[in-house]
Amino acid sequence: QEGMPQTLSSTSMFTPCGFSPHLHTSKEGEQGGLIFQDGNLTSASLDALIQHLIPTTDYYPEKAYIFTFLLSSRLFIEPHELLSRVCHKCIEQQRLDDPVLDKARIRKFGPKILQLLTEWTETFPYDFQEERMIGHLKDMIHRIAPCDEAYWKKMNQLLQALNQKLATLGHGQEGIVKISTAVSDKLVAFKTKPPSIQREILSVCSDPYTLAQQLTHVELERLSHIGPEEFVQAFVHKDPLDGTKTCFSEQKKTSNLEAYVKWFNRLCYLVATEICMPAKKKQRAQVIEFFIDVARECFNIGNFNSLMAIISGMNMSPVSRLKKTWSKVKTAKFFILEHQMDPTGNFYNYRTALRGAAHRSLTAHSNREKIVIPFFSLLIKDIYFLNEGCANRLPNGHVNFEKFLELAKQVGEFITWKQVECPFEQDPNIIHYLHTAPIFTEDGLYLASYESESPENQTEKDRWKSLR
Repeated sequence: QEGMPQTLSSTSMFTPCGFSPHLHTSKEGEQGGLIFQDGNLTSASLDALIQHLIPTTDYYPEKAYIFTFLLSSRLFIEPHELLSRVCHKCIEQQRLDDPVLDKARIRKFGPKILQLLTEWTETFPYDFQEERMIGHLKDMIHRIAPCDEAYWKKMNQLLQALNQKLATLGHGQEGIVKISTAVSDKLVAFKTKPPSIQREILSVCSDPYTLAQQLTHVELERLSHIGPEEFVQAFVHKDPLDGTKTCFSEQKKTSNLEAYVKWFNRLCYLVATEICMPAKKKQRAQVIEFFIDVARECFNIGNFNSLMAIISGMNMSPVSRLKKTWSKVKTAKFFILEHQMDPTGNFYNYRTALRGAAHRSLTAHSNREKIVIPFFSLLIKDIYFLNEGCANRLPNGHVNFEKFLELAKQVGEFITWKQVECPFEQDPNIIHYLHTAPIFTEDGLYLASYESESPENQTEKDRWKSLR
């Protein structure tokens, strides 16, 4: 079977080693409207790029190309429109409208178009929440199925897998929505110190290793819902060649990404709340030391997002002003962690640690060694700057494909990381606490902090007065 697409597992498509930006071609210069430089595709018109995506009887696009183009094309054209154009071109090129179909020819083409549609549904399942997408899919199969009964079966498998994936993703979204509404109601409730019935973290989990593992559970669970396209959709602007409408004007499809950022903020505030809550200095110091150990274990696991949230919580002014409390803490370990997450040099230390974890992940023998949970808001910032720093189109109207290869590299790496199965056993009790324990608002934190250690200077005194 010459030229048949290879079916790779969806992860091998993204792993940095399997992700080759070198889309090989025999010669330099232009090829079917695609511009190459040193064997890499650098730019092309949107039409040429769409054509390059379309399989024929003896051509199938490279995996890296499919991912890069499906990820970035949404800056220029909505997914349903792209699929519609792909289907129309296939119908034309394979003459699928002819009263008598060329069966031998379509048997060569069929498996390839099915493979392309499968890859699309596996990598960007959220695209297929739209009826129109499923419509194009079914139409395509109806046209080729008369040539081979097996295509029906393949189609059904594809739709079943897709439905299952969307169901699990949807289920996760609903859960997150339920939790965040429950939590936001509680936020307001705490303007002053709550009655002593409030459970605190140490009564729920006194072992820092266990808590770090449960945090990792929450992180991986939330990461699993983020679609790769959300990174691109977060930054959708108007396409200069189509001044009439913004893509996706109906909504920014980034709800999972936003929910994940909210979780980070919640964890910061939870840490600060737990530290400011106890009435006794000794207890507060104990909670600080506990969280330092949790953070350290997060670092060892490769869970940089929880690590950064814990450090941020400890660095909030209501916490950092508690001088008497901090004097009771062995701070050496804390400074080491802070140094790791130091923002200077564009987070140089953290990026070095992240590269180390990413490298460990590639050579890992166990799921535990595979874990890489990046400091998420920095990842978004990097993608934002990459997006802002280069134009989507070149002056001649061509799509700037070099930019999108870089984008696909960053998002592709993230996808590899989010597919890791969590190796730790889940403790529903602790996870429930992390999601639902009441937390102070910023004002509540200051109040609790001033009650624990009274205001030092005039600014603090005034602030306390106005809060009361």
